Amino acid sequence: MMESVQQTITRVSQELNCSPTSRRLAEHLDRHDELQKLLTLYDPTYITKYIKEELEKWATIGVHGHLKGSRPWAWAEETLEELMAKIVGAKPEEVALMNGLTVNLHLLMLSFYKPTPKRYKILLEDMAFPSDHYAIESQIRLRGQDVTDSMLIITPRQGDDTIRTEDIVSVIEREGDAIALVMLSGVQYYTGQLFNMEAITRAGHTKGCLVGFDCAHAVGNAELQLHDWNVDFACWCSYKYVNSGAGGLAGAYIHEKHAHSVKPTLMGWWGHNLKTRFLMNNEMELQPGVNGFRLSNQPVLLVCPLQASLEVRHHTQRGCQLSLCFSRPIRTVFQELEKRGVYVFRVIYNSFESGSANQNQAPELSTL
Repeated sequence: MMESVQQTITRVSQELNCSPTSRRLAEHLDRHDELQKLLTLYDPTYITKYIKEELEKWATIGVHGHLKGSRPWAWAEETLEELMAKIVGAKPEEVALMNGLTVNLHLLMLSFYKPTPKRYKILLEDMAFPSDHYAIESQIRLRGQDVTDSMLIITPRQGDDTIRTEDIVSVIEREGDAIALVMLSGVQYYTGQLFNMEAITRAGHTKGCLVGFDCAHAVGNAELQLHDWNVDFACWCSYKYVNSGAGGLAGAYIHEKHAHSVKPTLMGWWGHNLKTRFLMNNEMELQPGVNGFRLSNQPVLLVCPLQASLEVRHHTQRGCQLSLCFSRPIRTVFQELEKRGVYVFRVIYNSFESGSANQNQAPELSTL
């Protein structure tokens, strides 16, 4: 039977004849940590290298950087889409790296949410991330629909913290004829619930609904097979579990079955076929699928940290969310942790010793 974390710490501290909270124990754990070699990769070593390469290119060849180098500015983000496609379980041509999450969510909903007098509702979960809730609400208003009547919010059963899959399916079966779009999270940010996207998508399609997911907390955190699950569309950010830094380049996905039937409502230059884009003839040659939803040139300085992170993730194949449930109000726990210099729980790019140093600077957590 495998030891618990507490048992391991107790055993090793006894072997070393030291306190479980001592720096000596932390240093010992660091020396024997199998993940220690990954720590240097989050320095962020490669991000600095890649950004310097682009700044040097800008300084030496100027505008020619659009077409030269390992990251030509005109299509730099496209060099990463195969790596990203593997993470979300899609074909490279079904994925585009562009904009921010909420921008992509709006672009996708403009094309996928087409309310009719009989089918006009959007199904979303209770406590959805604010970006999703606000975007859905504004899309409903944009179509002249009543928000109260059109937002169908599903909540957990009394006494439950998460929403049961059978309850989601039941709502879809009962209300499906009036639901235009099922729009849920991949992983619920507040509870950490991993939704059964395959079952939900199947249920939605059975009732004629389109199904989309905000995968911000799922990408790089949970196994995804968006293509095989037949998900219609999805979007995500890259600064959480993909670790590309605040405001990093976001992603969008559209299943290949919609490549020629679903068109962008708003178009931009970057949605034009790359082969003829720079002919500047103002005759739109729209790329099929999600690539046609591109609006403009993506900042290469945002491509660099995403590339560094995707390359590390490609080698390590790691990442998982840990959701904690406290008996005390979470705000109280947060405030007590903050007093002690703890702002983010991180595993791969933190050491045991750094955690020990923070703990030794503050009183014990006995009040919790």
